[in-house]
Amino acid sequence: MLGTLLVRYLKPAWPLVIAVVVFQLAQSIASLLLPTLNADIIDQGVVTGDIAFIWRTGGIMLAISFVQIVCAIVAVYFGSRLAMGMGRDLRDHLFHRVVAFSQREIGQFGAPSLITRNTNDVQQVQMLVQMSATVMVSAPILAIGGVIFAVQQDAGLSWLMAVAIPVLLVVVSLIIVRMVPAFTQMQARIDRVNQIMREQLSGIRVIRAFVRETEERARFRSASDGVMDTALRAGNLMALMFPAVMLVMNVSSVAVIWFGAFEVQNSGVQIGTLFAFLTYLMQILMGVMMATFMFVMIPRAAVCADRIGAVLDTEPSVAAPTDPAAPPTARGRIEFDAVSFAYPGADDAVLHDLTFTVEPGTTTAVIGSTGSGKTTLIGLVPRLFDATAGSVRVDGVDVRDYDPDVLWRRIGLVPQRAFLFSGTVASNLRYGGADATDDELWRALELAQAKDFVAAMPEGLEAPIAQGGTNVSGGQRQRLAIARALVKRPDTYIFDDSFSALDLKTDAELRSALDTHLPDATRLVVAQRVSTIRHADQIVVLEHGRIVGIGTHDELLESSETYREIVESQLSVEAAA
Repeated sequence: MLGTLLVRYLKPAWPLVIAVVVFQLAQSIASLLLPTLNADIIDQGVVTGDIAFIWRTGGIMLAISFVQIVCAIVAVYFGSRLAMGMGRDLRDHLFHRVVAFSQREIGQFGAPSLITRNTNDVQQVQMLVQMSATVMVSAPILAIGGVIFAVQQDAGLSWLMAVAIPVLLVVVSLIIVRMVPAFTQMQARIDRVNQIMREQLSGIRVIRAFVRETEERARFRSASDGVMDTALRAGNLMALMFPAVMLVMNVSSVAVIWFGAFEVQNSGVQIGTLFAFLTYLMQILMGVMMATFMFVMIPRAAVCADRIGAVLDTEPSVAAPTDPAAPPTARGRIEFDAVSFAYPGADDAVLHDLTFTVEPGTTTAVIGSTGSGKTTLIGLVPRLFDATAGSVRVDGVDVRDYDPDVLWRRIGLVPQRAFLFSGTVASNLRYGGADATDDELWRALELAQAKDFVAAMPEGLEAPIAQGGTNVSGGQRQRLAIARALVKRPDTYIFDDSFSALDLKTDAELRSALDTHLPDATRLVVAQRVSTIRHADQIVVLEHGRIVGIGTHDELLESSETYREIVESQLSVEAAA
């Protein structure tokens, strides 16, 4: 998977890849030439006293060094652009894939893991690309070229390379093999820390209300300690690598000087040649050591690439049809035809063989006990997930045959959890209509019974809203979410228990305003309070995912025991009638 990601996301940047290779190649060749020229200065210039040769060769060395510096700078610059560009593209593709996921895929991976994959995991792959762009060419050239030049300088000492290089590779391999499991475990533990942190930030009020700060701190500390232990294990192995590499390099240097000294004493080689051989040996080992840096990063990057690939290779279960149906005239008719739904891996279906119709311009309410499948039912209309059996049709067309954008434009959804984005009141309302005027926003706020509290804010429509709407009350947040859907002015409104945070007076005023100003709009309402739905044109009663009653309020009081029990739990039958 790592190789697939690199090929896929580096292919568009092939000019940068070529530039990095060219400049790394030039830098490496320059590095290989310098020791030979240095040996010539010592053996031919210093020994013979030829000052002109020293100046001439020294000038060539300075010019080569300058070229080497320039090439190194340019190669690092292009390598950084290459890595940052790949990271940008990879995050962009991950983000768009996750946005296309249905609730099924989101639940499969989990939000904390998806965040980690788009941040930490991409960063690890990006760091590997940057390191590769720095040493991917120079390391093998320094190693291979160093061997060739070293043998040319002194073939008699070449046996030292045959000993030092395998020893170095064995030491590094043994360490890396033990690092791979630690890196695999680390990413999973980072997911866990992310999950706990998000839970605690989202549920801070609950934590404080139940005085659970100590327990939550302990839970977070335990997860953090897990990351620390794994990081220490990997870090200790990494820390062991550098002394091991330096030990091999230093022992090799001592061996070259020791055995080379005998050759110099016996006039087998000159001093300059000996030092050139030593420099080439250091270059060879440095090349091997730079390659070890790559080997250290590859295991973790490979684990991260597998996690990224798992997201990119997962096709959304809710996908646009290859040949979308021509959208019919918008009327707002919704039909459920033998609809069933089961979550992946569940032993039993959540919904069983549901059949009913929501006529245009009418209000259909769905009521039932907790866990009866109400939210799942209405989530099938905007295709938050698809029915596993049967079909849901909007204006006579199966929702799976619609272009998703066309379908979503016809529906205004107010979810059970009224979520607001960081920004202002106006920016949140304009999620429903980007071109909505201030007058249209105020009109929507008035219908949603939110005008008074927004007008009371010093900034009005420009009043700041915190992420999630945490700086407004639950009822205010819910009314702003309703106003956002009203700004959209769709044919069909879906209210998923959207009146639960409102007092009875505000609830009644809001429903009256909707009846008066949106008489032709189709409304599908999930509610817990009987007072909210008693005047609905049709009420669907769910129990354990099955329809156990359907009709008006008065009809269900006579025919449905389940509905009657719900009514009696809230108010007397006489008052309800």
